[in-house]
Amino acid sequence: MLGAIIGDIVGSRFEWNNHRSKDFELFTPECEPTDDSIMTLAIAKALISCEGDYAGLGGKAVYWMRRIGQPHPGCGYGGRFYEWMYSDNPQPYHSFGNGAAMRVSPCGFIASSLDEAKYLSRSVTEVTHNHPEGLKGAEAVTTAIYLARTGSTKDEIRRAVREAYYPLDFTLDEIRDTYRFNETCQGTVPQAIEAFLESTDFEDAIRHAISIGGDSDTLAAITGGIAEAYYGVPDNIRQAAEGFLAPELLAILREFEDRIG
Repeated sequence: MLGAIIGDIVGSRFEWNNHRSKDFELFTPECEPTDDSIMTLAIAKALISCEGDYAGLGGKAVYWMRRIGQPHPGCGYGGRFYEWMYSDNPQPYHSFGNGAAMRVSPCGFIASSLDEAKYLSRSVTEVTHNHPEGLKGAEAVTTAIYLARTGSTKDEIRRAVREAYYPLDFTLDEIRDTYRFNETCQGTVPQAIEAFLESTDFEDAIRHAISIGGDSDTLAAITGGIAEAYYGVPDNIRQAAEGFLAPELLAILREFEDRIG
């Protein structure tokens, strides 16, 4: 899931100031982890806390998203998610926002089968984003990550996404000039997956995601999770990204990585 955090940090400075090129400095003092990283780590903590028994994962996801997320009120939560985060009685709100997809990468990394990956994705998503498009977006990302980390080729990943989720009937060059900010799963997840599919290595995947503009941190977070599963993360990029995480967040990252080996 570190790839998702890296994409979020790199993309954070471009969310409201899009950069439609692959030529930019990855990390600058303007970068920061946003809600994408915070919620990814919260889902990771929920999965760890299940200790292999995922029957109660949904409740644990609610608990850990709120426990880890509430101390960070200014990290970029969407309006309805913010209300959910601080509500006395948090309930799903029929959302298909791309927040469903940006936080789900730990499910693809910890699952022992594709069916389990899909189950985990649904369990952590339906507690907020219970609209069919929200569930689909999260599952598409989880599926791509699971397939990438278990040896599937890009052609196989593309085929799986096309058959079950999105047509992927465009290239990044075709949409770069016209693509605009979009907070929905259906307007973010296909573009993020395509950014991975057109990439040559982990860093190139992040640069592809940033280069089309839009919701840059979330796009790059989704792309980064898949790219990590397929390529791994270079040590120099890992070290730079870890420097942006507060100690308590870095501890969750390391706990999760120790858990999955």
